[in-house]
Amino acid sequence: MPENNAQYLRWQVAEYKKHERSRNWYILAGLFALICLFFSFFTISGWRIVFLGLGSNFLFALIIILSAIVMIINDSQNPLMVDFEIGPEGVKIGRRFYDYDELKNFSVLYKPKDSVKNLYFEFKSFAHPRLSVPLRRMDALTVRNFLVRYLDEDLTRTDPPLSEQLTKLFKL
Repeated sequence: MPENNAQYLRWQVAEYKKHERSRNWYILAGLFALICLFFSFFTISGWRIVFLGLGSNFLFALIIILSAIVMIINDSQNPLMVDFEIGPEGVKIGRRFYDYDELKNFSVLYKPKDSVKNLYFEFKSFAHPRLSVPLRRMDALTVRNFLVRYLDEDLTRTDPPLSEQLTKLFKL
C-alpha cells in the first residue's frame, strides 16, 4: 500500500515483471533455442550441412542452454515484493540505496491508455543500467513533485525505452 509523508514516499514493487506466456510462446522459444544450438555446431555450405568440429561455438551453446535453464527456473517462481522508498537523501530499493549524487535525472511517464505508469532513473555511470520502477497506486504528480526538489527531470522522455517495449512484446 502506498505510504507518504513530508519526508518520504514509500510503496512496494515486484522484483521483476512476470509475463503470462502461452503454450505457443514456449514452443517458439524452444524452436529458436534449438536452431541456435544447431548453428553453434553446424553450418550450411553449398546446400549441405557441415559439422564444424573443433570450430564449433561451444560458448554460444553454453549461453543458450544456461539462458533456457534460468528462464525455466524464473518462470516457476513468483517475483518477490520489494520495498521502494524515495527520501531526501536518495532512493532505496529493498536493501540497495542509491544516493542522489549517483543519479543523473529522473522521468515520470504516465499514459493511462497504454497502461504505462513508470518512474525512470538514469545514472551518471554508463556502466549502470536505467532503473525502471512501476508507480502502481502512487500518484505520478506527487512522485514528480517530490523528486524535482532533488534531481533534474528529463522532460524529453515521452515513451517507454525501446528495450522495455521489446521486452514487453517478446514477453522476456
